[in-house]
Amino acid sequence: MERTNEKEASRKLCEQAYRLFDEFRSAYRQEWLRLENNERIYRGDHWYDVPVTDENEPRPVTPIIQSTVENVSADLMDQAPEAIIRPESGADGRLAQVVEALIRRNHDVAGYTVEYQKLVHDLLVGGYCVQEVGYDPALNNGLGGAFIRHVDDRSILFDPLCDEMQEGRAVFKMSLRTREWVRDRYPKKYLEMGDDPYAASDAPTDDILRGDRRDSLLLLEYWWKTPTDREGVFAVHMALIAGGVVLEDSRDTKPQGYFAHGLYPFVLTPLYMRKGSPLGFGIVDLFEKQQRYADKLDQIVLKNAFMASHNKLLVTEASGFDEEDLKDWSKEVHRGESLNGVTWFSTPPLPAYLLSYVQRIREDIKEESGANDSSRGNFRQGVTAASAIRALQVASTKRARMATAQLYEAFRQAVRMEIEVEREFNLYLRPVTVYEDGTPQEAFFDSSLLMEKQEGGASLPIEFYISVKASKQDPFSASAQNELILQLLQAGAIEPKQAVELMIFEGKDQVLKGMKPQE
Repeated sequence: MERTNEKEASRKLCEQAYRLFDEFRSAYRQEWLRLENNERIYRGDHWYDVPVTDENEPRPVTPIIQSTVENVSADLMDQAPEAIIRPESGADGRLAQVVEALIRRNHDVAGYTVEYQKLVHDLLVGGYCVQEVGYDPALNNGLGGAFIRHVDDRSILFDPLCDEMQEGRAVFKMSLRTREWVRDRYPKKYLEMGDDPYAASDAPTDDILRGDRRDSLLLLEYWWKTPTDREGVFAVHMALIAGGVVLEDSRDTKPQGYFAHGLYPFVLTPLYMRKGSPLGFGIVDLFEKQQRYADKLDQIVLKNAFMASHNKLLVTEASGFDEEDLKDWSKEVHRGESLNGVTWFSTPPLPAYLLSYVQRIREDIKEESGANDSSRGNFRQGVTAASAIRALQVASTKRARMATAQLYEAFRQAVRMEIEVEREFNLYLRPVTVYEDGTPQEAFFDSSLLMEKQEGGASLPIEFYISVKASKQDPFSASAQNELILQLLQAGAIEPKQAVELMIFEGKDQVLKGMKPQE
């Protein structure tokens, strides 16, 4: 009887998940087409949807948008985030150092720099990026650890009826898996599986993860919330579903909720806000039309150049000249009756204002998108001071700074969630390295350290303030700061040792150790 009830509950869960997924999928069809179009434009395939009317017509591509995205992406990568953990009370100062070292180690082991690069690409091209926060027991040589990972924006669906992701009815993550992959991991469940309902003929038009569907299954990661006894607090659950069968249900091991924080483990970051949706628009959406107009104008100029380089010779029958004879440029003498019947027809040149407009539209895209000369590091002659260069760069990278601020806030939210995951899932004592006055010291992290015992035996979680800084200074920022420190030193405002401590350069620790004490 218990087995029958379990099967019935699994069947109902599948029906609920597939019903919601069908609704989300229908709403996302245009979104998938938009994302695919943006990727094509980014790759330089600007003419893919323009019908061919003449096989010989040129189809020039000037990758202005691709260059813009890469330039803004370079600015964002120079400002890759790093978490700074501060305690709520001075008594927890040492613990905050340990937690900060733990988070830094998690990101190093999980390769967050690579994940951040993918996030930047999705943000600029697709208009939004998604981070997932979870716990992987295989990290740190089996000791486990929390992670922050990139989620492909084409493989996740949020509730189309909500403009706030956490308020949605569900979240779906999609991926393709071979039947062998499912069979090896879920041998008992595999025997109960049927055909993939999304491998039908209409699946390619929905663009649900491209791939060979003949021997693959659509694996759904279904996240949903249920109310708890506490008002306004929900429990979040997760189920893996494929082939009409529930492969995993988090309620079997954690009936009170997959995560204690009760949130969907995703952080969604839009670039340019979209009314009525948690998603956003990207650089491609804003400048695609200008890019296409620029390519069309280039096509007109090239066609005119090709026509002008191959002038036509008009020959009438009354001229007496033979056409094939005139085509032979090796001959010095041609015989005919009248030159009045022979005329050269040349293509008139394009007006000068059109050529100027072609250049202007390119410059407008570069300026409006933030990919101007200053942001690229190209400056007029005479600008040599690092502080002046940095000032020009700051003034010319407003779009990059706006995106940086959004990514930093999303990173801060993800790190806060990461700390909560460590608090809940960490089982083993994990060594970390903290620094005291520049000297590395070994310390150990245990999740019990994040709970403070109160009178009566109750425990309350220790909270932290989280801020974000750039993990490394770009060369111009470092040079500008060093120039300022040198000016303060020359003015006598600071001592030499203070100046060295404030400056940014490689080998600073060795210089400080070798400095003679001041008398």
